[in-house]
Amino acid sequence: MAKKARSTFPATTTTTLALSSIHIRLEAIEKEHQWLLKQIKRKQTELNNFVEQMRSLATDIFHRGSPRFKKLAELDKEIHAIFDEIFASQKFGKKTKKDIEEIYRNLQMAGIISPKRSNNEDDAELDQLFEVDENDNSYSQSPQEENYQHQETQQESGFSSGGKTEGSRNVRQAFLRLAEIFHPDKATDGETQMRHTEIMKEINKAYQEGDLARLLEIERQHLAGESVESNSEDDLTRKYTRLEQENEFLKTQYENLKRELRLVKHSPEGAMVSDCRKAHREGIDPVGQMIERVESELEIISDIRNFVKNFQEEKISVREFLCGPPFLRQKNQEIMEDLLDQMFEDLDLERIVVF
Repeated sequence: MAKKARSTFPATTTTTLALSSIHIRLEAIEKEHQWLLKQIKRKQTELNNFVEQMRSLATDIFHRGSPRFKKLAELDKEIHAIFDEIFASQKFGKKTKKDIEEIYRNLQMAGIISPKRSNNEDDAELDQLFEVDENDNSYSQSPQEENYQHQETQQESGFSSGGKTEGSRNVRQAFLRLAEIFHPDKATDGETQMRHTEIMKEINKAYQEGDLARLLEIERQHLAGESVESNSEDDLTRKYTRLEQENEFLKTQYENLKRELRLVKHSPEGAMVSDCRKAHREGIDPVGQMIERVESELEIISDIRNFVKNFQEEKISVREFLCGPPFLRQKNQEIMEDLLDQMFEDLDLERIVVF
């Protein structure tokens, strides 16, 4: 009976498994790398789009509301000036003056007019509110956008000497330190020059691949007085280590983008954008509604200005002035009636619940 040939399968399997292990890990980390790049790009696009919507909304409000806001500011300033004139030019009894001052304060506390400020403060605020900066049309990129674009370029061309990320700066600094030590031109004899030439090849390769770990290992070996071993790791392992380092950076960048997007969405301006989206889905023009409310405020404040001016010009008596504008008394009456109706409705609900 012929002897069975001895199988070498176990030995081959061991070798194959060892090779497969690094290939599998490398494939997994490359997938993670591509996934992180896609997620960063998607999140950056989402952030940019949201910020652009905020800018667009602010621009729309400014262009449609600016004339009305200016008119409100002018009316506000005029009412303050009329009260200043009243207190400066007219003589009142102590109680009457106190009552007039109380009305003036109530207008401010109710938000109908602004708190009393100096003229310089008013002018500065108006200039700041309505000044159009010529440079506003060119918005600079956010730090996250710049970081992403740099990272994307880095993936195509490797770490360059002009890299601006912390990782590329560290690689460059390590490279320069080692080049200062091992540059062949610094060797004093032929044998040392040849050895340094081989080491510089290793240093250049690690630098081009952005392999900080390898550069630091060469530096450690030199400081420890050990001989620098060339190709201490195979290419697959070196590539895996480099991708692992880059993925850690990308994860940090991704988390920073997510955090910034959350902060933007939870800001007052972000809340306005979200509310406007909901309103648009329901066929409502939120900016138009806001303009209508501003128009109503303009009408009310114009009437108050006229009422105060009539008192300054002595067209109405102190008694009539202290009673307030008729339209406000009517408005207050309507508010009180609404409050009473709501109160009685609540009481009726409570009775229903009890019985």
